[in-house]
Parts: sequence; structure tokens; C-alpha cells
Amino acid sequence: MSTEKTSRFVRLRVELVVEVHDEDALTRAALGRIAADPEAPDTERAHAESAVTEDTAEALAYLVDPFDLVREVAGVELEQASWSSEQIDYDPDSPEWDLDEDDGEGDGEEAGIG
Repeated sequence: MSTEKTSRFVRLRVELVVEVHDEDALTRAALGRIAADPEAPDTERAHAESAVTEDTAEALAYLVDPFDLVREVAGVELEQASWSSEQIDYDPDSPEWDLDEDDGEGDGEEAGIG
């Protein structure tokens, strides 16, 4: 494959489903991260504290950082990232949650673990 014909940019899509066993611990961790940010303005800090206290998914989103996923990967630099979280109904036995199923998007190869 010629380097001239390929883009240097790669879109990496990751979807995770996590089970929260201790909402209070998650909220405390998010509040601790907010408190430890010396550059956050007071209004932003108050908004973030309210969001993570009211919504477990927001607390998790506040703690998960896409930059951490690639920070130590040799030869790459994160150019852009976006992420969100939401509470869902999850049934691991449902075919809807089959991670090996092709979603039909893109022509690239997907790599899986397992």
C-alpha cells in the first residue's frame, strides 16, 4: 500500500459498556478530579460538580479521558476526540449487544479481542 494514497489519519471507534457497582465511589472520584483541577473557573467547577452528582453517567464521562487511551502509543498523536455516556438497559444475552456483529459502517478492517 502506497503511503501517498493513504491518509495519515485514522478514526478509532470504541464502544464500552461498564457496570457501576458503587455509584457513590464513582461520584467521589469525579468530584476529586474536579477539585484537583486548579485551572477550572469557579462557575465551570460548580457546573461540573452538579452534573457528576446528579448523573452517574456524567461522573463516568468526567473520569474517562480519550487522551489516556493513546498517550503512550508510539507514533501517534491524538488530533480530536469526543465522547459521551448514558445510562442504558443492558442484556448481555440479547443479539442487540453482539460486539462481533458488523455495523455496516466504513470500509476499514476492524480488530477485535477474543
